[in-house]
Amino acid sequence: MTFFDSSVVQNEIAEITELQEEVYENVFKFPSMTKEEKIEHVNLLEKLIEKQRVMYTRLSLSNDPEAIQMKENIANSARDMGMSRDVDINQVFANMGKLIVTMRDQIDKGA
Repeated sequence: MTFFDSSVVQNEIAEITELQEEVYENVFKFPSMTKEEKIEHVNLLEKLIEKQRVMYTRLSLSNDPEAIQMKENIANSARDMGMSRDVDINQVFANMGKLIVTMRDQIDKGA
């Protein structure tokens, strides 16, 4: 069985895709959302980031060629977005976690 044949992996990918669609659908509405809607949006974003982080870790631990290729594709996409070659993707996830904290602080302050 390959990495992507696993029902756990398939379910996680499906959930990540669903969360991405929901987050992206509302991202431009964020400034006009109510405080409660903003909190819900940030919670969804946090859940998405955590699931992506876990999936990246699974990819990193796998010897499956398709998983290795997907991990490389993620690194290439990060470089395409302007990140340097030596950036650790796990550090990107850590920075995103800090951004979530900042967003929550801003929501609490009413900004």
